[in-house]
Amino acid sequence: MKAKLLWISAVLLSVMIGLGISSCAQAKKVDLNPQEQLGKSLFNDKNLSLNNNLACASCHGSGVGYTGPDESINLHGGVYEGSIAGNFGNRKPPSAAYAGDSPILHNDAVAGWVGGMFWDGRATGWTMDNPLAEQAKGPFLNPMEHAVPNAQTLCDKVKAANYADLFTQVWGSLSCADDTAVGVTFDNIATSIAAYESSREVSSFTSKFDAFWDKAKIKGKDLTQISMTNLEDYKSLGLNDEQLNGLAIFNTKANCSSCHTLDAGTDGYPLFTDFSYDNLGIPKNPENPATIADPKWADPGLGGFLVSTAEYLNVSSTEIGKFKVPTLRNVDLRPTTTFVKAYGHNGYFKSLEGIVHFYNTRDVLAVCPGDYTEPQALQANCWPAPEVAENMNTKEVGNMGLTAVEEKALVAFLKTLSDSYLP
Repeated sequence: MKAKLLWISAVLLSVMIGLGISSCAQAKKVDLNPQEQLGKSLFNDKNLSLNNNLACASCHGSGVGYTGPDESINLHGGVYEGSIAGNFGNRKPPSAAYAGDSPILHNDAVAGWVGGMFWDGRATGWTMDNPLAEQAKGPFLNPMEHAVPNAQTLCDKVKAANYADLFTQVWGSLSCADDTAVGVTFDNIATSIAAYESSREVSSFTSKFDAFWDKAKIKGKDLTQISMTNLEDYKSLGLNDEQLNGLAIFNTKANCSSCHTLDAGTDGYPLFTDFSYDNLGIPKNPENPATIADPKWADPGLGGFLVSTAEYLNVSSTEIGKFKVPTLRNVDLRPTTTFVKAYGHNGYFKSLEGIVHFYNTRDVLAVCPGDYTEPQALQANCWPAPEVAENMNTKEVGNMGLTAVEEKALVAFLKTLSDSYLP
């Protein structure tokens, strides 16, 4: 009887794969290997902060696509408070999901700077050959985030945790005896978190788009070639007409796919980022704690990191104001339809509709007479001046010529990228 049930389960799984919904149907239950489970424990442990009150998950919540989960913060500055009360960073939390393919930071002859982690690329991968793991190390010792005083203290905290035995099982040891041992343990902590972030629990490829992608692949249709002239070829594969129109606009007239690429990553699905850097002319967020503290401050982005390096100091000026192109996966994932998420490196935008309209009309509408918030700018039909005017992309965004109907279709498509879709 048990064998028969297993056979039936296998057949059902085969059928679901044929329909392109296998991963979607399994989205809510994922078996993690020991390293991924260890990474999950580390990711969710508030004790790995100075005051035992902040975990990675505090700023990267699963219910919103592993970015900022607090609506009250998203509505305003978009920047999250660290373990020490009153200590804030200066950027919105990027998504911790779908980042495992990000290469080591390098200057590509065609695409420019590509890879690394954080909005400014400072988790380069130059040390560990793994940008995602290097990123995982950053917040622990950052006084504006977890604020752990040193790696020794972090190591001691992990050694006292209820998952210390799992750590030893995965890595063979857990020693904090000297600087060398602490360094090894710190690297293993970061690598474990990166493994969890790359797991199918965090990066699950279970959106409506993924089901559509699977069906298109079975039919032998190349989604990277979709346009307004061949839409009929892609109908009846899972997206409704508006979503399909939005995808075609995304890939052609709006040219979103030039940076949020439809090319498949290592898992066989698009990651909706080419890991490059761009200055989109996003306005300063007047409610950002860094801006409130110093109204003249402007985030230098990638250029600000490069200027701190000896090797790339002389080329940093062309990268001032550029930020890493984020994945669009889970860009609309939220616990309720009215929950507000923040968008952009500084959290200026509060809606998909707002940021799409900005990309479309940045250079068309009048300049606001002050540092308007997004709601104020939308109401006044204007956009504030860019936070950083240097190196701004004026070729691909700013005047895309989309109609209101096309903007709406584009947003409808973006909403198909949320994980845990069940047909």
